[in-house]
Amino acid sequence: MDSGIFWSALALVLVFEGLFPFISPGGWRSTFQKLLSLQDGQLRFFGLCSILIGLLLLWIVL
Repeated sequence: MDSGIFWSALALVLVFEGLFPFISPGGWRSTFQKLLSLQDGQLRFFGLCSILIGLLLLWIVL
């Protein structure tokens, strides 16, 4: 794997992660407060879903 691809992917993640707090700081804060109230199992489920969707997208693209 080319290291340039890795760093480009990481940069895109940071761009996407920064869009919501930049566009709507109040909405981001509210969403983050709701996430803090979730139980560990619920957070793990959302994390697992995110991983699976990401792997599926990689499989489709590559």
